[in-house]
Amino acid sequence: MSSPVLRAERLTLGYGERTIVSDLDLEIPSGKVTAIVGPNGCGKSTLLRGLSRLLRPKDGRVLLGDQDVHRMPTKQVARAMALLPQSPVVPEGITVGELVARGRHPHHGLLRQWTREDDEVVAEALDLTGTTHLVSREVAELSGGQRQRVWIAMVLAQRTDLLLLDEPTSFLDIAHQVEVLDLARDLSVDRGTTVVMVLHDLAMAARYADHLVAMRGGRVIAQGAPREVVTAETVCDVFGITCRVLWQEATGDLSVIPLGRHRPVGHVLGTAGTPRIAPEIAPELEVLR
Repeated sequence: MSSPVLRAERLTLGYGERTIVSDLDLEIPSGKVTAIVGPNGCGKSTLLRGLSRLLRPKDGRVLLGDQDVHRMPTKQVARAMALLPQSPVVPEGITVGELVARGRHPHHGLLRQWTREDDEVVAEALDLTGTTHLVSREVAELSGGQRQRVWIAMVLAQRTDLLLLDEPTSFLDIAHQVEVLDLARDLSVDRGTTVVMVLHDLAMAARYADHLVAMRGGRVIAQGAPREVVTAETVCDVFGITCRVLWQEATGDLSVIPLGRHRPVGHVLGTAGTPRIAPEIAPELEVLR
């Protein structure tokens, strides 16, 4: 595993009197794609807000390199990490070009104004997300999928070495989901960008992530390489279901076949109520118990 670029130490997060994440330790490897998975309400998005310093810890700390993110100047953090939250608020009347250009703000100051380089970075972000043709449209007029890709473009325009993406495939059809996840992978491989994503699709997470973090009840249940984390036992611990976990050696694709809460692993009920082997289990797939 690469050395951690971002880590949490005994991190406790919550809202008001309610604690969501409790006493959590986590290391995000540098230059890799990390996917955080788990059931609804387990604290995935809260954890991402804590890592990005949008949410101040009740206890513990978040370190970016060797610095506490909550003690760093805001612009310094913004130049180091970019966050795409869930359901970001669209400023009224703003166009796509104007929104994506906001990703360059952390790089400006009294002595540095807009440059040709900024134009090139914004153009590249629009191109990578397939939103160049939308540049003059108001963001509020766009479909959910188009809007999501525009927000991703803004985050890319920030040009940081660390990207935190909270459900980046929300509202996207399957083709655009694959494009976004391919892009995350390419940024990691080609530029060494560290990407942290909250995802709901376990198969997609396992396919694209180098490092997988499985959460339940505000705690990390398992973390490591996808083949180590996605097992029938871990899926049961995290999601509360029995299943078969299948890996296809040729492609590395994963299938998780839910069998319900009380059925024995490896069987499904036949038409007469008697157990039979699930027909989806092909002999060329390796089964991880």
